[in-house]
Amino acid sequence: MYRQDLKEEYYTLKAKQDKYPARSVYKLQQIDEKFNLFRKNDKILDLGCAPGSWLLYASNKGKVLGIDIQDINIPLPKNATFLKQDVNTFQTKDKFNVILSDMAPNTSGDHSVDVERSIELCETALAIAKTNLNKGGNFVCKIFEGEGIQEFFKKVEQSFGFVKRYKPSASRSESREIFIIGKNFNG
Repeated sequence: MYRQDLKEEYYTLKAKQDKYPARSVYKLQQIDEKFNLFRKNDKILDLGCAPGSWLLYASNKGKVLGIDIQDINIPLPKNATFLKQDVNTFQTKDKFNVILSDMAPNTSGDHSVDVERSIELCETALAIAKTNLNKGGNFVCKIFEGEGIQEFFKKVEQSFGFVKRYKPSASRSESREIFIIGKNFNG
């Protein structure tokens, strides 16, 4: 859902100027700059990739596969592939160096319900990472702040050598989203 009050917002205008479909690209860029997520020629999986900003950004770092239940309507670079599929049924034997998840639930307006749904999506992303992330790989997922995220954070800590919560400056201050970064997957 697009908010009318954001069409004149700095990152929205910058995304339009830089030819990205959404302002979320700057969140990933800031995460990457702070945590050095990518290495040259990485193989990257982007879960919940619509509308495609993270997919485009990641394609500058390596070969990327984007998965979403929604279509994306952007031209893809040669090293990017899109698969319209529900992440809950997604399976592959491929391994990746980086797995990204900017997935968000359809919000209900009830914060506790929305947090619970966000955690469920993050659990799905983590399960995919545990199966498909190369040893030493990196993981990023968006989660809504609230009750229960500490337990999820502990699960990420069990699988990665470095784990951090981070809210990029490109996130709106009123947003309850934060990102959990896991580096150096222990396999």
